[in-house]
Amino acid sequence: MRLTILGGGGFRVPLVHRALLDDARRDTPGRCTELVLYDTDSMRMRVISSVLEAQAEGVPGAPSVRIAHSLDDALRGTDFVFSAIRVGGTAGRVLDERIPLSEGVLGQETVGAGGVLYGLRTVLVALEIAERVAAVAPDAWVINFTNPAGMVTEAMSAVLGRRVIGICDSPVGLVRRAARAVGADPDRVSFDYVGLNHLGWLRTLSVDGVDLLPGLLADDEALGSFEEGKLFGADWLRALGSLPNEYLHYYYFRRETLRSVLESPETRGQFLDEQQSGFFAQAAAAPDRSYELWERTRLQRESTYMAESRAASGGWQRDSCDLDGGGYDKVALALMAAVARDEPTRLILNVPNGTTVPGLAPEAIIETVCEVTGEGARPLPCAPLREDQLGLMLQLKAVERATITAAVHEDRDAALRALALHPLVDSPAVAARILERAGRGAVRRTGGDTSPLPA
Repeated sequence: MRLTILGGGGFRVPLVHRALLDDARRDTPGRCTELVLYDTDSMRMRVISSVLEAQAEGVPGAPSVRIAHSLDDALRGTDFVFSAIRVGGTAGRVLDERIPLSEGVLGQETVGAGGVLYGLRTVLVALEIAERVAAVAPDAWVINFTNPAGMVTEAMSAVLGRRVIGICDSPVGLVRRAARAVGADPDRVSFDYVGLNHLGWLRTLSVDGVDLLPGLLADDEALGSFEEGKLFGADWLRALGSLPNEYLHYYYFRRETLRSVLESPETRGQFLDEQQSGFFAQAAAAPDRSYELWERTRLQRESTYMAESRAASGGWQRDSCDLDGGGYDKVALALMAAVARDEPTRLILNVPNGTTVPGLAPEAIIETVCEVTGEGARPLPCAPLREDQLGLMLQLKAVERATITAAVHEDRDAALRALALHPLVDSPAVAARILERAGRGAVRRTGGDTSPLPA
């Protein structure tokens, strides 16, 4: 089986490769035997290839790794495509964060005005990829890692239909942490999770038909033992009656998080831009040390994840079990295995809504529990949403759809609407200034390279 990674020079590609190596060690039937990398940055792709080579040393049956030199070459004959691109690179993310912050509003990568700006820049490139997949590899399945994942998956689904599925590691991480907090085996629990990407709620957590979530919410000590409990606090979680995705901290604690971000010496994007630039420069100069340098950089990256939100909620450190860096790669490979071998499994994925959430259009992409088979992913029925949950979903879906419209039709009014209607942007005047500062390229491409850049 052949797997293609678009954004093959991305820093987190070795995590996917690591999961493929685990399959090789277990001699898993139908496993990936060829990994194809494609990226527009040849230096980064060479560095990541050297990391993969060192990581695979001594592993019998490790998949071969091939570098493709064009998008069509990368796609032709592939079975699965992981789309993990970053249009504009980490330098683009810095602007997505800094421009909104200059107006006193959050500019996180996928949340708030920053997420809208990133979407405006990414949607057309994602659509071009979808069109090439449809033309060159019509039987391939696309697994979308590219942020903003829900928005990008929705745009690509207009071309690929159900053959594009979005994934994220936040929901599975939440489920596993909550299961450990109640002393349950994370692999044995069943659960109800629903929302949009980076905007969802874990509403039941059951073992053998018994919901353990009410007991967890009543236990201060257990809630204080894992990340989401520390982020949101016991009182607020009991008021919600559910466990929110970590990204909802930006919405529920907007003032505290904004203050923490403004007080930080640099944004997350600036940190990653400097960190990754340093890593790739060092690894290119010393390829024999690339794996060692990558692992050291990865641990630093994981330990500083969502640092501003943690600072706003007490300044605690991440648990060692959350520093492995895996998650999205394991979800992706579980999805790929279920589809390729037609072995039913349940995963939290970004898929068309159908009738799962009656308040949303059938084609709207939601993030929820799905049954996955050789036919793809099908969302399972879920309990009705509370008004506050549905209201936030509807507002953010309107923002996502306006962003897609703005990108596809070069529509400034839709771009302004996307920014101004976001709950973290409190003024159309502020939205207009953000759009003006982001420049014309935020709504339409004005030249330059718009092909896939590394994640």
